Amino acid sequence: MTHSDTVMPAAAATSAVPAIARLSPRMVRRAIFASVLGSGLEWFDFLIYGYFAKIIAQVFFPGGDSFISIVLTLATFALGFLVRPLGGILLGIYADRFGRQRALALLIMMMAASTLLMGLTPGYARIGIAAPLLVVLARLLQGLSVGGQFATASAMLVEYAPPGKKMFYGSFNMSSQAFALLLSSSIGYALTTRLSHGQLVAWGWRLPFLLGALAGPLGFYIRHRVAESPEFEQLRDHGHAPPRVSIQQFFRDNSDAAICAMGVIIVGAATNYVWHSYLPLYVERQLHLPLASALLGSFVSGLLNLFLFPLSGKLADRFGPYRLFYPIVIAWILCAYPLFWFVVSAPTVTHLFIAQMIATVFLAAMSGPHPGMLATLFPVRSRSTGVALSYNVAVTLFGGLAPLTITWLTHLTGSSLTPAFYLIFAGLVSLTLVFFTRSGRFPVAANTALHPLD
Repeated sequence: MTHSDTVMPAAAATSAVPAIARLSPRMVRRAIFASVLGSGLEWFDFLIYGYFAKIIAQVFFPGGDSFISIVLTLATFALGFLVRPLGGILLGIYADRFGRQRALALLIMMMAASTLLMGLTPGYARIGIAAPLLVVLARLLQGLSVGGQFATASAMLVEYAPPGKKMFYGSFNMSSQAFALLLSSSIGYALTTRLSHGQLVAWGWRLPFLLGALAGPLGFYIRHRVAESPEFEQLRDHGHAPPRVSIQQFFRDNSDAAICAMGVIIVGAATNYVWHSYLPLYVERQLHLPLASALLGSFVSGLLNLFLFPLSGKLADRFGPYRLFYPIVIAWILCAYPLFWFVVSAPTVTHLFIAQMIATVFLAAMSGPHPGMLATLFPVRSRSTGVALSYNVAVTLFGGLAPLTITWLTHLTGSSLTPAFYLIFAGLVSLTLVFFTRSGRFPVAANTALHPLD
């Protein structure tokens, strides 16, 4: 940090406002940009696996039964989610003890290394069983690193936010996911329309993973050029020793907040992974439409969400996030089945695109305030751990396992409307968990009961 980036007051900060005032607007913009870009590149790496799942199945999991090959590929995709809670806990504890800045830099470099491994691993035809094992290792590393991403970036953004703008600042973490969707779908669309199937299988699918590995230098930039969050610095200024968080201690102090946080996330996670990660496979196998049609809709969705997520965050700051949460989720539950029926009854590119745009608006309305909602549920001293654990458990169960679960249920029932029932179930679970927690019914009272430093 240079002298021009910081304004040092005469006395140590005693509240969040003076702590923030010590940072210049340039440093605040730098922190937001680095957090959003880093998160976006992480999600790019994660999304691109779903887009090329069918090709990855051919390269690393060949077999006589295409269904078994796809299931093995999706199981490997889900494996990255199964270790996310572990990665979230470990990196969350690290962020709560040593700072958001150091944790964010570490996890970005981890993701870059795992993505590079994915892009360079030879196929099954060349090295045999070692190929899928290396892919599993890459997915495990990706899962560990992305497990801490949402919590660390959310804490960083919310702790940089001035009073009354925490939902808006937090929404930039969701915009980073929109940026990732925009980047991954545009590259996927370009590759699938410009290259032949043989070229994609031979080398084309590797290009996005090699591109994603370029996130590594950003980790060094964040480590050396971005200041620590003001609220974490305030915690250290008060002389509080970094806590050693255990799972037992966490749930004893934050069980209500954790359950509420899971409820907040579940419906958004299910919607996101059904309409983005699972959709390309669904479009090819169930609707028998070209993959490029799904990627085009995903590209436009990403473009819209760059602006819709911050708008949703602004509205949440103005009206209250929980006042918006309940009616939006109920409306989405009522729309999920008709939306899928609209596509399945007449599977055309136009119908698919219209459905994707409607789902995009609902997803933005639900998810824009999520980082701010989760971060403000937990005190500063255990914020990263709390958000990471709650978020990753919810996303693992209802997001990461969604493609595998829906593929299996669709195969079992033969119904192309299985994703709609899955989203309805996720919405009902979300409403139930949030409504039956004190944090969800009385958010203002619950938040004022947090640690005095929060």
